[in-house]
Amino acid sequence: MKHLGKVGLALGGGGAKGFAHIGVLQALEEYKIPVHKIAGTSMGAIVGVLYSAGFNAGEILELLRKEKVWNWFKIDILRGGLVNLTGAKETLIKHVSHEKFDQLTIPFSVTASNLNTGKVKVVNQGGKLFDWVMASCSVPVAFTPVTIDGYTYVDGGIFMNLPAEPLMFECDTVIGSSVIVDKKIHSIKNAKDVAERVFNLSIIQNERISKLHCDYFLGTKKLNDYSMWDFNHFEEIVAIGYKTAKKKIERDWLASMQNTN
Repeated sequence: MKHLGKVGLALGGGGAKGFAHIGVLQALEEYKIPVHKIAGTSMGAIVGVLYSAGFNAGEILELLRKEKVWNWFKIDILRGGLVNLTGAKETLIKHVSHEKFDQLTIPFSVTASNLNTGKVKVVNQGGKLFDWVMASCSVPVAFTPVTIDGYTYVDGGIFMNLPAEPLMFECDTVIGSSVIVDKKIHSIKNAKDVAERVFNLSIIQNERISKLHCDYFLGTKKLNDYSMWDFNHFEEIVAIGYKTAKKKIERDWLASMQNTN
């Protein structure tokens, strides 16, 4: 696959559905498709930082099996959200020995939304690695915002959920992995469904632009059967990501890659 040149992988946000990225990484490893740079948003940032730190896909999956994902969340209703991500941050600190971006094995970028300026922030250098990843994951209202250097940050998906843009000028090939399904919803039953749908609509809009910057794109309607809160179903979601990527690589990518030789 040397003709791909420098490969950048954009991992989009989507709550628990973002575990599908682990399956995508499994497929890329299986077909020996290298990853030279990673950019992640929200759950894509968590999976991305672990992979950038040197974990392979199987090791990330094993970490999820050992760690209780629901322990990532702590009740915190007095600071702008229902829960905070203290547990998730503690998990990353426990397993990732690096505190700075430039200490990671694979160059890594993360996106977060600055509520003060109303702009997206793309970070790929300096310290506060875990703070930036948590900021990228902080879904508005559901999770407590993260304050960094005097600014308030929430989920990067508001402005750039599929962060292909930070990769397009530094990589020869950009692969985008999205877990948000761009389709009509026929049943909205409760307040949780409303909140998730409103958030997803903003993501769908900005992902349409980001997809244009991807040379190869991964997404599947099968993830529409899951909610962004279905953390207990991570094994199934990982499997969907793997099967989707494997099928896409075998059916479409290999032929196009061979034609570019």
